[in-house]
Amino acid sequence: MLAAGTGIAALCAALAVVPAGSAGAAVARAGGARASSSPQVQATLPPPTSTLQQITNFGPNPTGLLMYLYVPRHVRPHPAIIVAMHYCGGTGPAFFQGTEFASLADEYGFVVIYPSVTPGRAPYDCFDVSTPGALTHYGDSDPVGIVSMVYWAERHLHADRHQVFATGISSGAMMTDVLLGDYPNVFAAGSIMSGVAFGCFATTNGTLWNSQCATGNVIKTPQQWGDIVRAAYPGYRGPRPRVQIWHGTADTILYYPNFGEEVKQWTNVLHAHPLYTDHPMPTWTHTVYVNCRGQVEVDAYSVAGEDHNLGFHYPQWAQIAIRFFGLTGQHGFGRD
Repeated sequence: MLAAGTGIAALCAALAVVPAGSAGAAVARAGGARASSSPQVQATLPPPTSTLQQITNFGPNPTGLLMYLYVPRHVRPHPAIIVAMHYCGGTGPAFFQGTEFASLADEYGFVVIYPSVTPGRAPYDCFDVSTPGALTHYGDSDPVGIVSMVYWAERHLHADRHQVFATGISSGAMMTDVLLGDYPNVFAAGSIMSGVAFGCFATTNGTLWNSQCATGNVIKTPQQWGDIVRAAYPGYRGPRPRVQIWHGTADTILYYPNFGEEVKQWTNVLHAHPLYTDHPMPTWTHTVYVNCRGQVEVDAYSVAGEDHNLGFHYPQWAQIAIRFFGLTGQHGFGRD
């Protein structure tokens, strides 16, 4: 069992941003599909060409989140939107500096929104993925503000509302799960780096930390997990976002059993079954799950021996994520 304060503090310490240009930030650009499953190591991506800007008065925002926006110099007409979310103790600007999404936006012409928890939120500046208001469509917590950011970008940048994606590490990964469950009408897909299943972190005592979930002790059937997602937006019958899931087997902050629970949840929600498993890198086990039409719905990466810093040890996951989203100009996994 992990005490709440100890667990969150460790989570924050584990995810200190790797300085740009350091050896840990070197980029190995890689593919995620079977046709290109052998990663190609290339040079480090150049720094972003544009600057991060803060947007205010973007719409309903019950928890006072901050919105940071990256628009590349050469943005596509009606660009896609990626919502990229930080870990506990992080900020939108820190996630901008410590990940590759802005540089990839330069290359592929999409825009990136970096939501940021208002400094001083107790404890440790985590996103709310726990309260009933966070786990409900049009509730009263962080997801409302993040969706307002998306709507702002759709209006002011004429962005494509059918090309909205979510991603994040740790707390941001958990918020990715929450957004996909709460707002399947807004998001087309998500990539989750070291997270937990939707609803796993739920609490009713006012705290944002759930030790039972963090330590991998919340176990449910696929149907039970799927029902939790479906209950977030009762009556919704439209398409559901596709999901990419990453986890290290040696994660001692959000323990590895959470990976299996996420896979159970989303394969149930998306009616997906395994198609194949391969090993694009020696320590990676990559399993692809498809629907009855053969379309990829869940793309799962288990990485042997990796801890909670997986997303910084393998920064190429950002490239693999946007390929999964279908934004790289290659076939990708989009629903063609």
